[in-house]
Amino acid sequence: MASLNKVFLMGNLTRDPELRYTPAGLAVASFGIAINRAWTAKSGEQKEDVCYVEINIFGRRAEVVGEYFSKGNPIFIEGRLQFNQWETKDGQKRSTLRVVADNFQFIGVSAKRPTEETGSSPKEGKSPNMTPEDVNLDINNEEIPF
Repeated sequence: MASLNKVFLMGNLTRDPELRYTPAGLAVASFGIAINRAWTAKSGEQKEDVCYVEINIFGRRAEVVGEYFSKGNPIFIEGRLQFNQWETKDGQKRSTLRVVADNFQFIGVSAKRPTEETGSSPKEGKSPNMTPEDVNLDINNEEIPF
């Protein structure tokens, strides 16, 4: 039987991305996104729901996310679901379902790049627009640790 594990998500970052590196030098960015859903109940009342999703992204893409995104920024994610299970030191079983992003897109306001004159960071937004062609996102999937 065939299987498919593909997700597309669009939401806003719930916190600044945490960028770190594996011992082999592979960049890993971790962050959360909030996905809002609004609907009208049968009673006519407006309802809203929020789904929080944890995201991991690797390689050059992780470095770009760490450099150009901060809490509140909108992002479009394309990736796959990953289920992890472990046991705590006191014997409790834990599990988590997260998204491993294969790709992302800037949405909403344009991403910013730092300028030499002002020395501002991309998160301060005091620099010219960046185009997708400005970022080389080539990664080797064999470097991803799972």
